[in-house]
Amino acid sequence: MPPPELVHYIAESTGLPVAVAERVVADVVGYFRETTEQFVRRRHAELQRRGRKNAEIWTVLSEELAERRVNPGELSERQLRRIVYG
Repeated sequence: MPPPELVHYIAESTGLPVAVAERVVADVVGYFRETTEQFVRRRHAELQRRGRKNAEIWTVLSEELAERRVNPGELSERQLRRIVYG
């Protein structure tokens, strides 16, 4: 359950209905709760579905991880492959 004060703030500042604001806040909170491993697996699958090849995907993932709020530090291509493929 997202924090009610945040939901009401988002609803008031955007004009969204409270139910929609609640869903948006829950999605954002869920995004930031993702572990590095969950993020890498999710983004790898998304990028593959868009037709990107692994060589490009590893670069994109490295760049995106560097921008995350909790930066896991630089991961090598091998570390990223191990997260995705085990």
